[in-house]
Amino acid sequence: MVVSSCSLNWTSPCLSHKLNLPHSNHLPPRNTANSSSNSALETTSSGESHSQRRLLLLGIGALTASLQPTNLLFAEEIPDRYRAFVDYSDGYSYIYPKDWKEFDFRAHDSAFKDRYLQLQNVRVRFIPTEKKDIRDLGPMEEVVSDLVRHKYAAPNQRPTIYDMQERTTDGKHYYTFEYVLTSPNYSSASFATIAIGNGRYYTLVVAANERRWKRVRNQLKVVADSFRLLDI
Repeated sequence: MVVSSCSLNWTSPCLSHKLNLPHSNHLPPRNTANSSSNSALETTSSGESHSQRRLLLLGIGALTASLQPTNLLFAEEIPDRYRAFVDYSDGYSYIYPKDWKEFDFRAHDSAFKDRYLQLQNVRVRFIPTEKKDIRDLGPMEEVVSDLVRHKYAAPNQRPTIYDMQERTTDGKHYYTFEYVLTSPNYSSASFATIAIGNGRYYTLVVAANERRWKRVRNQLKVVADSFRLLDI
């Protein structure tokens, strides 16, 4: 991850590739073509060094058409009480509750958490892949079941999958699913969204303590549904 240190000037071609935008600004366009509905607790790190590597931009005047010539970056308004994270260099964006703060989550590219409830957070990671589309991995039911049961769940956790959805946005396919991981002393509930593009397999997970899930589920679903890929 490389962040430009160029000064904030709307005529400069050297704007940061990672933007943190307030709710009054906009996200890249989203044109959902279809959505079909069917029926991981990871340890957070306490470091805060990511925030020192990102440039906070509070206005859209600093953006020029040369940043994304094939995408109208601000075609869709960010919902109230949310903020946008846009990573041009790594090719993805999403929104998160605007009162959350950035933090280091081991082996992840970006992460934000509730200021008081650290287990309530969102994080994104990606790995290289030769696949071109998430559908290349196989049927959604098989892909999601294998991920949750054999990748996300620890040996002492019992996984339960509640819902799976596929959506198409700007010609790219995404799988979003809801699951709970139950262990003897703790249970977490999460939404995950996975997608493939730019030669990378992306995963966004937004999670909370299972006991709070009913209160925050709708808020966190907005985060999971906002994830999208940008061409790089």
